[in-house]
Amino acid sequence: MAENLTQLTPTQRMFREAMSNLSAGVNIVTTDGPGGRAGITVSAVCSVTDAPPTMLVCVNRSSRSHDIFRENRDVCINVLGPEHADVAMAFAGRVPSGERFTATESVWDHSHSAPVLRGSAASVLGRITGAAERGSHTVMFVEVDRVIVGEGCDGGLVYFRRGFHPIPTSLTA
Repeated sequence: MAENLTQLTPTQRMFREAMSNLSAGVNIVTTDGPGGRAGITVSAVCSVTDAPPTMLVCVNRSSRSHDIFRENRDVCINVLGPEHADVAMAFAGRVPSGERFTATESVWDHSHSAPVLRGSAASVLGRITGAAERGSHTVMFVEVDRVIVGEGCDGGLVYFRRGFHPIPTSLTA
């Protein structure tokens, strides 16, 4: 469903343009359970507190994955490195939602409560314990059960100006 940008107010258009200049880490949020298996690329993720360890994830309510996340409640927030840009694109919509895991099967570990991306910078497994709706999105609060920190990560992947960009582990002047 294509969005009609001409229906946006000038403030909404400028807000979107401004937010394209906000660098954000790239993540794939996954789930598997009674509601099915689903995953999407998300940049609106952040830590909330470490007592108890909690993160938040913002998901568009029109996303096919939204209701599946809410039903299953168990999710994994996979923090991506530069080598995962192709997987991020697949889960951002380049591959139809029902085929995303099949198209990228070799990179997933399905032995956890939600699919874990092998070689990710980090994978945070948890359970949605609360939610708040605002506009088109739901802010989901994820209480953390388990953290897997990637070893040998070569940097991060950020979303900036509507594209993915690698961030190396060491920057030289």
